[in-house]
Parts: sequence; C-alpha cells; structure tokens
Amino acid sequence: MIGTTRDNLALVAVDWGTSNLRLTLLGADGETLGERSSDRGMGSLEPSEFEGALLELIDEDLPEGKVTPIICCGMVGARQGWQEAPYLTTPCKPPEGTRATRATVADPRISVWVLPGVMQTGPADVMRGEETQIAGYLAENPDFDGVLCLPGTHTKWARISAGEIVSFQTFMTGEMFALLSKHSVLRHTVNGTDWDADAFKDAMSDAMSRPQGIAAKLFGLRADNLVGDMTPSQGKARLSGYLVGLELAGARPYWLGMEVALIGAPALSKLYQEGLAAQGVPSSIHPASDMTLSGLKAAYTVVKELN
Repeated sequence: MIGTTRDNLALVAVDWGTSNLRLTLLGADGETLGERSSDRGMGSLEPSEFEGALLELIDEDLPEGKVTPIICCGMVGARQGWQEAPYLTTPCKPPEGTRATRATVADPRISVWVLPGVMQTGPADVMRGEETQIAGYLAENPDFDGVLCLPGTHTKWARISAGEIVSFQTFMTGEMFALLSKHSVLRHTVNGTDWDADAFKDAMSDAMSRPQGIAAKLFGLRADNLVGDMTPSQGKARLSGYLVGLELAGARPYWLGMEVALIGAPALSKLYQEGLAAQGVPSSIHPASDMTLSGLKAAYTVVKELN
C-alpha cells in the first residue's frame, strides 16, 4: 500500500487547525490515496516543529527523487504558525494557489505552500480555514449567489456574489456553548447525553423572538433544574437552542430572503437548517471536510506550476 501511494502521490492537501492536523494524499487525477491525522495542531507547536509534525504523518509516503507539493490551509498560516500567510481583504475571491506563501523547509522531497486567510476591515473580522471551504463550495457551484453559513466554534456567515466573498460576520456561538456547558454554573444542568428536539426548537424560537431576555433565560436553566422537572438532556438542548436562536436573530440581515448553503459537521448543520426552515428559509448541507478538500484541490494546478 505504501509503495502504491509513493508511486502515485502528486499532492498532499493539509487542513491544519489550532488543535488538529488533517491531511489527504492525492494522486495526479485528484483521487484520494490515503488520509492521515494527528493532534499536533498549531496551538501545540513552535514554528520550528511544523515540518517534523508533518513528516511524522507522510515520511514513508513521499517519493524519492522528486519534490511533492504540499498545500495547507488554516491556522498554520497564522502569525504564530509555520509561515504567516497575509490576509486578503474583502471583497475578494477565496484564496487561490497564486496567493499562497511558500514555507521554508529542510527536507528536499517537499515544497510547502500556505494559503492566506481573509479579513474584513469594517466591521473588523477574520477567517482562516473557512475561506478554503468557501473556495471548495464555489469550485463545485460556480454560479452560486447567496449566503454561506459555516457552523462551528466560531460560525461564519458569508455573502457571496460573482464568485467573491463580499462580506462576512463571525459568531462565537460554539465557543459560548462550550464555555457555558463546561465552565459555568450551568455545567451540571446541561450535561445530558440524550437530545430533546422539541426543547431545542422551543428555545430557539424564544431566543429569536426575544433575544434581549437570553441572559435571564440562561440562568433559568439552572433554576428549572433545581426547582422544576427539567432534565440535563433538556437543559443541553435548550442551551443550544437559545444560543443558535440568538445567532440567527443577529444574522438575520444575511439570511433573510437569500439562498443559503450550510458548510459544517452534518449534525450541527442540521440544527441550523431546522432554525432557518422555521423562518421559511430552505438550505442545503455540505460536509466541511469535503469542501476543504475541494478547495485545496482547486489550488492544485497552480501549486503544481509554482513547484
């Protein structure tokens, strides 16, 4: 198997985040030859350690006597990463291979290119990694004109027109859920293992209708668990519903009357899809991993020429 990969390896596509490193080995025709991952994300590495972390996963797959291009996206291009890749400024097309920054490497078998992130100056906002998912979606849907929502720790809403990211906005919904469910007074109230879909929908609707009351509603979860009959699983669903509903209320200028596509983990994207459907807005779901790979593949031809 390793020999076959060596014989056919044309590109390594890397999604390098703060916590994890994920990569795909690709053949000349874009076929997947293998996948690798580790927990050696940007947050745990010094700049001098990135090359070693990468080679731990691909050393035995690299062909001898040739240079294999490696294209990376994500936090690997941050100031604290391997090689800082300057932001592009909106409105702009998602980063292509021509905008990649070359990283310094010691191993002669590889050349490493890092795609830039995207920034917005008014209001100030940034993304690293999501822009490659957007590039992947547009590679598969070049005529798309609408809004892309990328649910996650820091959810992005991006307005797309004429193949460009016109504007975007970030919501810390996923991080807020993690902080409240693990490090707040609610941690014992929302730690259920089941899911109550009705509790989620009711809380989401409540948050969208009356977002100004969410701070009180959140403490109400604690009280309802102590003096009422709310279970921890209902509490978890209600907390998620309040936060997603609060986000949808804030993002209304993006999705109202627009075509919306969701790019993210299918289970999380489904919650957003339900919330949008309740507002009469249909949406489609596209796995983030597929869109990231599609975006990295879209840069393949350019990187091959630069190599």
